[in-house]
Amino acid sequence: MIRIMPLAFLSTLLAVTLSSGQTSPAQMRPPLRVGIVGLVHGHVHGFLGQSLHSPEIEIVGVAEPDPRLLSQAATRYGFDRSILFADLEDMIAKAHPQAVLVYTNTYDHRRVVEICARHGVHVMMEKPLAVSLEDALAIEKAAHTGKIQVLVNYETSWYRSNHAAYDLVHEGALGDVRKVVIHDGHNGPKEIGVEPEFLAWLTDPKLNGGGALFDFGCYGADLMTWLMDGQRPQTVTAVTQQIKPEIYSRVDDEATIILTYPKAQAIVQASWNWPFGRKDMEVYGQTGYAITVQGNDIRVRRGGENSHEEQIAAKPVPAPYDNSLSYLRAVVVDGAKPDALSSLETNLTVTEILDAARRSAASGKTISLPATR
Repeated sequence: MIRIMPLAFLSTLLAVTLSSGQTSPAQMRPPLRVGIVGLVHGHVHGFLGQSLHSPEIEIVGVAEPDPRLLSQAATRYGFDRSILFADLEDMIAKAHPQAVLVYTNTYDHRRVVEICARHGVHVMMEKPLAVSLEDALAIEKAAHTGKIQVLVNYETSWYRSNHAAYDLVHEGALGDVRKVVIHDGHNGPKEIGVEPEFLAWLTDPKLNGGGALFDFGCYGADLMTWLMDGQRPQTVTAVTQQIKPEIYSRVDDEATIILTYPKAQAIVQASWNWPFGRKDMEVYGQTGYAITVQGNDIRVRRGGENSHEEQIAAKPVPAPYDNSLSYLRAVVVDGAKPDALSSLETNLTVTEILDAARRSAASGKTISLPATR
């Protein structure tokens, strides 16, 4: 397969080669061989639109059982038909990817990881990890047996603002954390016009695990577990609603999760009913607070009653932990340590929280988590 590099990249490479006669860094860093698994998750189009010609990766195969979606992808992104496969096993056998990026429904994550683990192929999937704790533990077992990395990609993992809040907490600048309020939501998947194949499984309780509870609740569970250095909550209480049953008849479209820790509490708000999309959080400590403002800014107040809030720009996140592709390559090729936000261990706890939240909402009772998983 011929990879088409961006003209700017090729011009730079040619100039370096001609002027120095030496091997360039780009030539010394072969791209990571990546397979795409699934085309039913709408985030695949954002990824392909931005990263198709990245020097970090080479897309060597695309596996999707729906021939219509495969054909559409070939036309839209110029894929050679030789790299299109209906079956994941076939793609791995013939294309030999080092890692796969997973854009299936969430229910299929377990199957994909189990297949990839048998072949020693690393996995990065779109959030969340799994539809149940049972599936999450099966994924953990497969990953350890196959000695592969399993990473979970969240948009919020790359927000400078979240990392700035984390740094303030761990520098002791806010005092001990007492309450965290995390907001993640938008108008609703149908309202924002997601693709039909995406909407079909987002609104299927088996394939998605729930509705807004799993789609957006996972962000807050991930961020809180990260802020708490992996500590699992003692209790999980959740309330879900179907505010728009005429649209979302099978899953919740509104969810609130309350997590308790020995000296802290988190409120995770997940919604398909908000007038605007938002992903932000408020972190309240004993001596100050930090409120993230979209991806790059943060509002901070510290000190006594006479202190004032200030809004500051968050500093850049150090490479390779600043974007998903550089990060994936660093973990798979260079042996970099997985970041806690995307790590399998953190996301086992995320799934445990979501699983308990679903049971709490169904029963109307608070769920106490066992001392160990």
